[in-house]
Amino acid sequence: MKPAPFDYLRAETLEEALEALHQAGTEARVLAGGQSLLPMLNMRLARPALLVDIMPIAALREVADAAGALRIGAGIRQAALQARPGLARQQPLLAAALPWVGHAQTRSRGTLCGSVAHADPSAEIPLVLVAMGGHVHLRSRRGARRVAAEEFFTGMMATTRAEEEMIEAITLPHAAPDSGHAFREVGRRHGDFAITACAAVVDARSARLAVGGVADRPVARALPLPSDPALEDALEQFAWSLEARDDLHATAAYRRHLVRRLGRAVLEEAAACRA
Repeated sequence: MKPAPFDYLRAETLEEALEALHQAGTEARVLAGGQSLLPMLNMRLARPALLVDIMPIAALREVADAAGALRIGAGIRQAALQARPGLARQQPLLAAALPWVGHAQTRSRGTLCGSVAHADPSAEIPLVLVAMGGHVHLRSRRGARRVAAEEFFTGMMATTRAEEEMIEAITLPHAAPDSGHAFREVGRRHGDFAITACAAVVDARSARLAVGGVADRPVARALPLPSDPALEDALEQFAWSLEARDDLHATAAYRRHLVRRLGRAVLEEAAACRA
């Protein structure tokens, strides 16, 4: 299929993009990597009157270390960040998850912020953002605001972004020196969206597990350490709280099973990484 007709704006500055979004409102969509948006256009699941291409904006193609966090601009492609020197040291969880994001061809075009904006509950980058307690930076003509990742995602491909806003950047705190991280997922094929994905952060005192592909958004919870006998019951309660449903990819029971087994595995792996 071909997309419905639309106007195209190649924005050269952030101000030009924000003005276009202000003028067009709900009729506009932001185009960055396009790996999620273009298929939706071709299938006519999205019918914007205006596409605002933000990739020419130099200010959005920056990665910066600031205040103990990595700030990733909206124009940063997944492959470029994956190749960043020192990423595995600063952001071991993100470094572990990026190879699972689509395929090499899609990572060469797709952006991290585009995946966050799309808000698919099975996507890896939103899951890592929630697991790490990251933030989404939004901007409109009226100003800027920062939203915690756990508050940004509200449901299936739904977020708290207002109609005139665009994602300017995301920030992830650097890994603490005494922490361990692990990521695993189960899908039909490598590169497919996950049936269930788990991301874990463990230090000497606490454990945090984030799960994607089960609820309608990525969900994180503090859990007992892997050595604690209470972990089994906590994982069981977490699995049921996600309210998994049957679909053509897997049953709800299988997804709960993966939360319990995959969840324990990533927590144990993260704890072992501390040693």
